Amino acid sequence: MRHRNAGRKLNRNAAHRKAMFRNLAMALFRHERIITTVAKAKEMRPYVEKLITLAKKGTLHARRQAESKLAGAGKAEVRPPEKKDDEGDARTILKKLFEEIAPRFKDRPGGYTRIIKRHERRLGDAGKTAYIELLKAGETKARTRAAAPAPVVSAPPPVAPPPAPPPQVEAPKPEEQKAPETPPPAAPENNPPAQS
Repeated sequence: MRHRNAGRKLNRNAAHRKAMFRNLAMALFRHERIITTVAKAKEMRPYVEKLITLAKKGTLHARRQAESKLAGAGKAEVRPPEKKDDEGDARTILKKLFEEIAPRFKDRPGGYTRIIKRHERRLGDAGKTAYIELLKAGETKARTRAAAPAPVVSAPPPVAPPPAPPPQVEAPKPEEQKAPETPPPAAPENNPPAQS
């Protein structure tokens, strides 16, 4: 039994999981929306959100902590040039995280990502897939239903007292009929006298 063992292992050892989260986080910061399996998206969400919370602090210490969590992935370019003439985004992932993504969420207390399940299954093992994306600036959760209106509290209208019941006339009680008293049975006279 897995009592008190939270989290998914995802068929990987600890080092492999750590490297996988690092690569997924780098891809998410680079593209801001990626497709992965539902289980990986759910496990990756706290990892990414903690990095964004670190980036919101903006201090040198926070930058060094985020760099150690991302290891070498933080120094990768956001979008390397595809051709010699093409100008890619030469910023590092870490720089984009601290200068573009963190200020977007400065007034938000958490919940920087969204997971949207997809109907398409993954080829090969037919695993359930999902989008995981960063929210846009100023985006809030849209309600699918309108909120229920609050109950209106007002003084109840005055209630008229109930009408008095009509006086009831008591019917005469029938007199209790007594059964005739029967005398106690007499001792039988045929009894022979007792011999002494």
